[in-house]
Amino acid sequence: MAEYQPPGWPTVIPRIFCGDAPGLVEFIKAVFDASGEYDRSVPAELRIGDSIVMVSGDEVRGAVPAFLYVYVPDADVTYERAVMRGAVTIEAPLRTPYGDRRATVQDPWDNVWQIATRLAG
Repeated sequence: MAEYQPPGWPTVIPRIFCGDAPGLVEFIKAVFDASGEYDRSVPAELRIGDSIVMVSGDEVRGAVPAFLYVYVPDADVTYERAVMRGAVTIEAPLRTPYGDRRATVQDPWDNVWQIATRLAG
């Protein structure tokens, strides 16, 4: 592990700024089974599998949505959880030519999530 980054953290960490950071944090936790908590004084550090996504309010920088590709154990189940929590379907679950089962949704904060499960090696 490099000494210039926190232990256990990846080199690249997406960070999302939105007007309802607590709501987005709860969405990410519910849909992706993420761990972490919202604290207004620091960016939320949410762990999804072996990755980290940071979420902050838009008070200082304005809203900055993201487009993220997330591997999950079951793309269909995760897609349904996202839609149940207000995400809009951009692409219903389908099998891609490169072996992923994938769906694409846009959450209520304008972030786009491609939700995928690898089916073929």
